[in-house]
Amino acid sequence: MDNRKISDQEDSGVRFSRDHFLTLYFPAFVFALGASIATPAIPVFAKSFDTGFAVASLVIVMHAFGGLVAALPCGFLIDHFGRRAVLIAGPLLMALSSVLTGLAGSFAQLLAYRFIGGAAMEMWRQARLAMVADVGKQRQRGRQITGMVGTESSGRLIGPALGGILATSSIRVPFFVHAVLSVLAIVPSVFLLRESAPGLNRQADKKSEQELSTRDLLTLMVDARYRGFFGAQLFASMTRGVLWGGTLLLYATFAYDLGAKGLGGLATTSSVVGIPITLYCGYLMDRYGRKTTMVPGFIFMALGLFFLAASAQWGWSLPLFIAGFLWIHSGHAVTSGSMQVLGTDMAPANARGRFFGFWRMVGEVGSLISPALFGFVAEQAGYGLAFTMTGLFALVTASLLCFGVRETVGRDTHS
Repeated sequence: MDNRKISDQEDSGVRFSRDHFLTLYFPAFVFALGASIATPAIPVFAKSFDTGFAVASLVIVMHAFGGLVAALPCGFLIDHFGRRAVLIAGPLLMALSSVLTGLAGSFAQLLAYRFIGGAAMEMWRQARLAMVADVGKQRQRGRQITGMVGTESSGRLIGPALGGILATSSIRVPFFVHAVLSVLAIVPSVFLLRESAPGLNRQADKKSEQELSTRDLLTLMVDARYRGFFGAQLFASMTRGVLWGGTLLLYATFAYDLGAKGLGGLATTSSVVGIPITLYCGYLMDRYGRKTTMVPGFIFMALGLFFLAASAQWGWSLPLFIAGFLWIHSGHAVTSGSMQVLGTDMAPANARGRFFGFWRMVGEVGSLISPALFGFVAEQAGYGLAFTMTGLFALVTASLLCFGVRETVGRDTHS
């Protein structure tokens, strides 16, 4: 079939409606606002239990571990019960975990509640991705997903600074605020959200598109085309794990003794820098192909991580750390949402939930390994080597994307 004809059909597709805005973009903003309010409090709260850097890193590790454990079951739940139920349940579970975190009386309790929060976050991520894949057209997904990521970043603009201020009264207050906002985020979804899963709403769908068995799905995923993608996802998560979970903020707490206000300011500044970059890169991905931004973005992140390695090795000043911090986050903004876009392109329509479950499980393995390995290497060999290692992960990601993954849209697409 003529690729230009396919592209024209995809570009003519209807974009998200007002209901989709209220049920996907609005929750993304409010959910990110609540999470970012809690972000600067997490490292300080962990340190308050008299822990060292490696032990304190477990608050990040356990959050990633919760996402890892939940990844595969979430995929099956999304296919079996639909996107709507999981999309609503995730924020509710997150609210519960945030309340319990604020009430934690020991480091062990804090870790347990962070685990629950990680599982809740994975439910939200997978369900919304499945909805985007269901209703979005291929040449719109880059803008749709990066638009959602940009919306989340907008929610993070004031959240960290507000969280730092709230933490001055009590380090536990930001977690209670996070819980309230998590519930608020899904209020429109309860009334407006419609199920988007193929086959769950219309009997005709069940007749026209037979569900792909799990065995056939696994066979498909070991094909050469998918092996490069899953490998790239693993190393991308190992690269960005130091950003998602707050490892860099934890490092700033221990290396420069920054408090919640300083950490909140750093997180807010990185969001200001990243939003326009992310939105523009969504356009570039739809117009010229996914790898147009992904490969250069991960290389740029690698260089920033090598800069921080030098900073840690030779004890450079706080302003230079901030420069490296913003450098890495700028590279992160270039690649932000890109693996999600690529994943929605490659997911088979009749097994999206389970595909996302396996795919996100690979990603969560990387997210789990990254902060744990960073903390271990930092304790044993120093921060310089830990940053260097993470930079190498970024270079491996760029290489796999460049040479091991076929372009899904743009000038390099083949029929």
